[in-house]
Amino acid sequence: MLLRGVLILLVVGLVVWMLSARARASKRPRSVPQPEAFVRCAHCGVHLPRDDAVIDGASAYCSEAHRLAGPREPGGS
Repeated sequence: MLLRGVLILLVVGLVVWMLSARARASKRPRSVPQPEAFVRCAHCGVHLPRDDAVIDGASAYCSEAHRLAGPREPGGS
């Protein structure tokens, strides 16, 4: 009889603990990642994050080599 009471008390305590942990977790603010701006390389056309791009005036490039090569001619291969 005593063992049964202790077991019931443990189960009730476990359920209360799980519910309180779940309530605490749902109150935490969730951080939503901000979208990152992408740019297009003026030489090869690849899209990359603006923070990783080499910016030269109004043009963005994927690397220093493509910045030095300059923008590709429209219609060129």
